[in-house]
Amino acid sequence: MKVLIAEDDALSRRVLEDTITRSGYDLVVTTDGLQAWEALQQEDAPLLAILDWMMPGMDGLQICRKVRESPAPVPTYLILVTTRERKEDIVAGLEAGANDYITKPFDRAELLARVRVGVRVVELQQSLAGRVTEIQDALAHVTQLQGILPICCYCKKVRNDQKYWQKVEDYISEHSEVAFSHGICPECWETVVQPEVEEQLGFRIPYEE
Repeated sequence: MKVLIAEDDALSRRVLEDTITRSGYDLVVTTDGLQAWEALQQEDAPLLAILDWMMPGMDGLQICRKVRESPAPVPTYLILVTTRERKEDIVAGLEAGANDYITKPFDRAELLARVRVGVRVVELQQSLAGRVTEIQDALAHVTQLQGILPICCYCKKVRNDQKYWQKVEDYISEHSEVAFSHGICPECWETVVQPEVEEQLGFRIPYEE
């Protein structure tokens, strides 16, 4: 998975790069907020971003807000990295749209653990987005019958758009992807079929679904 790092401090950036690279993730490295925002606008933008709070051009909170203002099928997972550790700051970061928050100096193992959580969340969101797309594609191929359909009250044939009368199952098959299999309902079995069978054979046959 591709991971964005946005950090203006050279030492912190190098530590982040080394930590993430060793875990096998592809990196996109930026040194200020404007570069980070531009990278997140690309068609193949990273779906996980590690953002420093204080950066020139645009800070981490501003990036979080702008990302959340641009809905996407798979939302970007955002991790804020900062020296701020007051509860008020943590709340402000999460309310701005960050998914997670880690303070400097950070522990490498903790950072990787949080990144792995983010990767799992993104993968689940990708899977869900794929299922939604499949459902939408399936619904797009469903033909829906609408309007008033004349039907004969005796033979139950329906009148089609060319004013011809045809069997209802033929009409529905032509206007949808429905396929019919024929059977006998319990009521018809009791009132029509069973009397004929009993008259011809002299005994009753139980109804089976």
